[in-house]
Amino acid sequence: MPLDLENVRQEIEKELQSLPLEGEPKELYEPIRYILNIGGKRLRPTLAVLGYQIFNDNYGNVLKPALAVEVFHNFTLMHDDIMDQAPLRRGKETVHEKWSPNVAILSGDVMLVKAYELLLGIDQNILAKVIAAFNKCACEVCEGQQFDMNFETEKDTSIPAYLEMIRLKTAVLLGFSLEMGAILGGAPNEEAELLKNFGERIGLGFQIKDDLLDVFGEQEKFGKQVGGDIIANKKTYLLLKALEDANTTQKQTLEHWLSKTEFDPKEKVAAVRNIYDELDIEQKAQNLAQNYFDEAFSLFNDLKREGHKKAPLKTFAEKLINRVR
Repeated sequence: MPLDLENVRQEIEKELQSLPLEGEPKELYEPIRYILNIGGKRLRPTLAVLGYQIFNDNYGNVLKPALAVEVFHNFTLMHDDIMDQAPLRRGKETVHEKWSPNVAILSGDVMLVKAYELLLGIDQNILAKVIAAFNKCACEVCEGQQFDMNFETEKDTSIPAYLEMIRLKTAVLLGFSLEMGAILGGAPNEEAELLKNFGERIGLGFQIKDDLLDVFGEQEKFGKQVGGDIIANKKTYLLLKALEDANTTQKQTLEHWLSKTEFDPKEKVAAVRNIYDELDIEQKAQNLAQNYFDEAFSLFNDLKREGHKKAPLKTFAEKLINRVR
């Protein structure tokens, strides 16, 4: 019987709600439950389960380690929102807005500890291997965030540098989720590595689509402030490609808005988006995302496992790729 993705999602949510995340002082623990309960697609724990079930049917064994990835992911979001001064996360107030930046920092620190606690139940024979892979991934996520912050003050950022940044900041955690699931399921090293690389490429394409949604999405569906990247002068693929392809007039207009410190946010978003439309940036970004997805499925096809075992992951990845704007 094929794996039911809705059942997997429900099991993950049930396990997440049962985590012991209450304590005193309440200001330290309430934000943790808050950020975990304001939504999220649970992509990463689902990927861990899907990576596991390719090699082992009893996916109940992977749920707690899978939640470690979700808790870690939300820890990074809590801290990223402080650095980005983001007002919204999934359509709700960010933790630092609802409480304070200091509370968000401390609560995030506790979340990191909780993530490690959730890994401690792993079989001792492979625990060190998983922790080592997790540590490498966690450091890469932080490296990606630092590169992202560096780009804010760099005059010239290349598209290859940006793509490496999003690989580190976003894609490696998707790759690790699949890799960990595969390791816990008993996969040979080369197959766990293949799934990790598959996840990274899906993550790269996913982030490009996320950049697109920031500019061309609807706030009710996107869950964050639409145009936030433009307002903050974030050096996304869209902006970098526009600067690369712009004629003299278009480039001057972009640089004008990039240099302004006082402006009407709606006016700035409209002006920059107009140039994106003139340069067909939306389609160019869609094409790049599709190239990453094509590379991912080329790798996936190299995984020599029964079709019915691979099918749930393929279905999930296809739904992720084709999510509605």
